[in-house]
Amino acid sequence: MPPPSRLRVKVPSEAAGLRLDRFLARLPEVGSRAAAERLLASSSVLVDGSEAGKSARLAGGEEVELDRPENAAPLEPQEIGLRVVYEDEHLLVVDKPAGVVVHPSAGHETGTLVHGVLAHGAAGGEAERPGIVHRLDRDTSGLLVVARSEEAHERLKRLVQRRRLERTYLALVRGRPRSRAGRIEAPIGRDRRDPTRQSLDTDRPRDAVTHFELVEQLDEYALLRVRLETGRTHQIRVHLTAIGLPVVGDPVYGVPEPSLERQFLHATRLAFTHPFTGERVEAESPLPLELSRHLEELR
Repeated sequence: MPPPSRLRVKVPSEAAGLRLDRFLARLPEVGSRAAAERLLASSSVLVDGSEAGKSARLAGGEEVELDRPENAAPLEPQEIGLRVVYEDEHLLVVDKPAGVVVHPSAGHETGTLVHGVLAHGAAGGEAERPGIVHRLDRDTSGLLVVARSEEAHERLKRLVQRRRLERTYLALVRGRPRSRAGRIEAPIGRDRRDPTRQSLDTDRPRDAVTHFELVEQLDEYALLRVRLETGRTHQIRVHLTAIGLPVVGDPVYGVPEPSLERQFLHATRLAFTHPFTGERVEAESPLPLELSRHLEELR
């Protein structure tokens, strides 16, 4: 018998062909994709006694064992110093500060962007991340679009899937680009040896395309304007490191910078066709003070 904190479930025949994460999300004890992903990230899920990736396909008849999820605390609006740069009845564009996690997860149950946008009517999508269509890393600042209804969430998701949400970043890297502009096309997925990292060395590659152009060369550093065509986890940081231009201040993929407490990566521009009105929406965010000061010191 499993301990009380563990749950065992037999996969029914009608669930054959489902991905493991989607099967877990359908369990009433789990209840959402976000909760399923947290369980899988903690390596607490076993299929017939062995670990399996979230995209593993079930055949039916397997025994799945998992930690019994704890009841999540109800989401409540919180003040996190959020700047709203555009809003209407359907959506809003917000400027996320560095250090803020986008949605609740293990170790980040409060103080997330989701808590901040709840006061602005964020809605649609999963219950644990209402309104969220795309994400930024915790230590990446800048612009995100957030839905205010289920229909808005669906339409914005389609924009992302069709690569029509234009996302532009400023990144300070160490090194000299070999050309003034370039396109990086290299699939990314969870690293084969370190599941906490994304990598080109992966068993589950997903298409990833990044464009960059040189804004300014500063001796051993370069300021780049980067545009995402796809939006994989840690895509910019992984891609730039892969071509020998690691992001300054990035402790995982880049190079440490003692005088900078965060990675130099900022989502500076967001543009898209409004999914309801058809009008063009363009929003910009200047470099935060700590990044502009660091850049000025290098100059």
